[in-house]
Amino acid sequence: MDLISEKSKVLHEPLGTVKKITPEIKNLIEEMRKIMVVKKGVGLAANQVGKNLRIFVIEKKLADDNQVPDAYINPTITEMSKEDDEMEEGCLSLPGHWQMIKRAKKVWIKALDENGNKIRFKAKGFLARVLQHEYDHLRGVLIKDKSK
Repeated sequence: MDLISEKSKVLHEPLGTVKKITPEIKNLIEEMRKIMVVKKGVGLAANQVGKNLRIFVIEKKLADDNQVPDAYINPTITEMSKEDDEMEEGCLSLPGHWQMIKRAKKVWIKALDENGNKIRFKAKGFLARVLQHEYDHLRGVLIKDKSK
């Protein structure tokens, strides 16, 4: 398993809901973690490895530092702060491409963790930015699309 081309259709369309957390889903999450580490990313969505599933992972240290899970299944951002900030972002699906992206400073997210437990919390700062970036992937939105 590896990253797919930016031209791949699955990167540009909304993804399918995970109906059941199976051993295959858990294996996918583990593989995504490994790829993210090797590629030196802070997040990775399932469609970036060619899977049409609403799953993403974030860097373990970022998750641990904020006492939140590092795997998200069927996430929804339920609320975003009106206050935002702008920062340069890159993307593993767009090697070498960086651009300034405006994002909410705080987000409220709900999801399932890899064991099927419901999670819900408020994120701020860099964690909020990473969650929004990965959530965009699940909606078929890349950072290049943000300037349109």
